[in-house]
Amino acid sequence: MRVLVGSKNPVKVQGAKEAFEVYFENVEAEGISVNSNVAEQPVNEEIYQGAKNRALNLMTYAKENNIEADYFVAVESGMTNSFGAWVIINVAVIIDKNGYESMGLSEGFPIPSKYVSEIKEKSLGYVMEKLSNVNDIAKKYGGFYFLTHKTTRTDLSRNAFIMALTQFTNGEIWHD
Repeated sequence: MRVLVGSKNPVKVQGAKEAFEVYFENVEAEGISVNSNVAEQPVNEEIYQGAKNRALNLMTYAKENNIEADYFVAVESGMTNSFGAWVIINVAVIIDKNGYESMGLSEGFPIPSKYVSEIKEKSLGYVMEKLSNVNDIAKKYGGFYFLTHKTTRTDLSRNAFIMALTQFTNGEIWHD
């Protein structure tokens, strides 16, 4: 099974591979850099839109380059106050080769109020690198690990993809 991931970020690619391996055998996951067409730090609805845009842009790239795949997937991290407080979540979008789309969310973590403006202006990665003194933290274990000392960005990506996969792994009972 071939899964194309809309990013070359190794933690996103690994998260997708691990999620698909929960349900399928012989999973090949390849990261391809495509645009999200949203802000560097997505906020609220932009998180889903960025993941969906990456998956769609990935499908276009694959078609233009004669690349075949079973699934086109992307995950976008962003901040939302949809739950009454600012939190960081990951949104995964999976589109199969037939065009069926599903989405899923990762667990989230709260943002201390004193960092909300700076994260919106720059990015979570910028703030986490400043606080942790770790360069490229987003491509290593992620800021969440710095905060929890347990859970990595790969874990968040994998879990968001697993939630998105529920519509594919439960057959027709889940499809509209």
